Amino acid sequence: MLKLAAMIYIVVGSMFAGSFVVATLTLGRMEAVSISVAAVLGALTALPVAWLIAAKLNRSIRPA
Repeated sequence: MLKLAAMIYIVVGSMFAGSFVVATLTLGRMEAVSISVAAVLGALTALPVAWLIAAKLNRSIRPA
């Protein structure tokens, strides 16, 4: 399941990081530190989300 979670994280991580950066820029925070923090927070938020999606997909592919 780790490989599946890693592949999902590639998509979800970039989506969350990009969304957080866009939200930061929309709020008028143009500093490099704010943008970097938003990208890191988005990437970290995506870790459990990718794991949950992978777990649900794994259960649907391989029912118990």
